[in-house]
Amino acid sequence: MHVTVVGCGYVGLELARQLVDRDHEVVGVRRSESGLAAVAETGAEPVAADATDPDSLTALPDTDAVVFAASSGGRGADAAREVYVEGLRTVVAEYGDRTDGPDRLVYTSSTGVHGDHGGDWVDESTPLDPTTEKTRVLAEAERVALEETAAVDIDGTVARFAGLYGPDRYRLSRYVEGPVTEGYLNMVHRDDAAGAVRFLLESDRARGEPVLVVDDEPVDKWAFADWLADECGVERPEKQTKAERIAEGDLSAAAERRIRTSKRCSNDYLRELGYEFRFPTFREGYRAAIDAALAE
Repeated sequence: MHVTVVGCGYVGLELARQLVDRDHEVVGVRRSESGLAAVAETGAEPVAADATDPDSLTALPDTDAVVFAASSGGRGADAAREVYVEGLRTVVAEYGDRTDGPDRLVYTSSTGVHGDHGGDWVDESTPLDPTTEKTRVLAEAERVALEETAAVDIDGTVARFAGLYGPDRYRLSRYVEGPVTEGYLNMVHRDDAAGAVRFLLESDRARGEPVLVVDDEPVDKWAFADWLADECGVERPEKQTKAERIAEGDLSAAAERRIRTSKRCSNDYLRELGYEFRFPTFREGYRAAIDAALAE
């Protein structure tokens, strides 16, 4: 395949590496010189373009598949809308106008679009219920990825990532030092987030569908923190209830909503499609970080 990764960042770079290693042709799209250099290190072809700048997208080559993995850089809902909705719409329009356009697009979303379910399980059949401005933007972007692509004969797929972790994004100190607020963690290692997208492209699965990309075991935060502390040989951290954390009064409205939100995300469908995880749970995924901490 020829695959173009728009927004070739944390997950996109790993996806590019995996695809190149399997002899696919890959273009990685970034804006900055440092970003383009990182793309080149994967063996993919770096191309300078900006999803929010229609004129720059003419530089993109024809391709079999597009992966839209751009990031708004952790900024607010307005910036998220500019990137995730308008940027995605611009990319779809660019390729939709081409004689030899791609026949599929994968948009990387978030399980945050499912909102709060009081700790109950959610899957692809669970109605979306975003609770913040940013997750409402993500839900709108999903509609673009699934509906507006169909209007230009591109099959869209939505890969809803759980909380990403991995190299440069382990949170050992946060959970080992505490205090740790109660609730569930839904996680997926970066390598499996990229691996799931690669698998969906190579196996030609989940056209026109969302897929939850999350590991096998959503875990209680307190249990996770205690496991990390035990593995690192340190004292278990202080615990807080949600009410105790909220009572401290230093949270933004969005942060308070995140703390109140609780659910467990199922990966049954991704498993049924045939994906095999490299890191099926946090125990395997955090081993490298724990070993590094013990070696210090």
